[in-house]
Amino acid sequence: MPQITLRENKITTYGNLPETGEKAPYFELIRSDMSKANLNDFKGKRVIMNIFPSIDTNVCATSVRNFNERATGLKNTEVLSISRDLPFALKRFVDDEGLDKVTNLSDFRQGDFGKDYGVEMMDGPLEGLLSRVVIVLDEEGKVIHSQQVPDISQEPDYLAALKSLL
Repeated sequence: MPQITLRENKITTYGNLPETGEKAPYFELIRSDMSKANLNDFKGKRVIMNIFPSIDTNVCATSVRNFNERATGLKNTEVLSISRDLPFALKRFVDDEGLDKVTNLSDFRQGDFGKDYGVEMMDGPLEGLLSRVVIVLDEEGKVIHSQQVPDISQEPDYLAALKSLL
């Protein structure tokens, strides 16, 4: 099983990320308005999946702000902020921050996303939450970039994710 760290403490994640060139696993998540969203809703668009433990932590909030800002000039690209936070918390954050370039999705209801994408933390103080990962999909839903952040307290490599779309 893959391992990451939280300030030098080892954490095991559920499995491996989808590999470059693979079709992204199907998902069904919950939007901020409690409606369902699935992978097919984004067909024909490029997708940046910003996956994180909780919007109520500094690094997670920073990643949402950064992807919101950097997505402004991207054509045909959707940024998904995905966590196990309740949809209400995700909505509160983007409303309070005035963010309008991200789509919030929650894995709180079924929890399949974390397992299917290999990002659920299996142990440690954040057990059950999603690890910090960025996955970029092309218009056909194939993975063109993925990054499991090695230490959960660090930000993802924004530039590498955005370069995969050039």
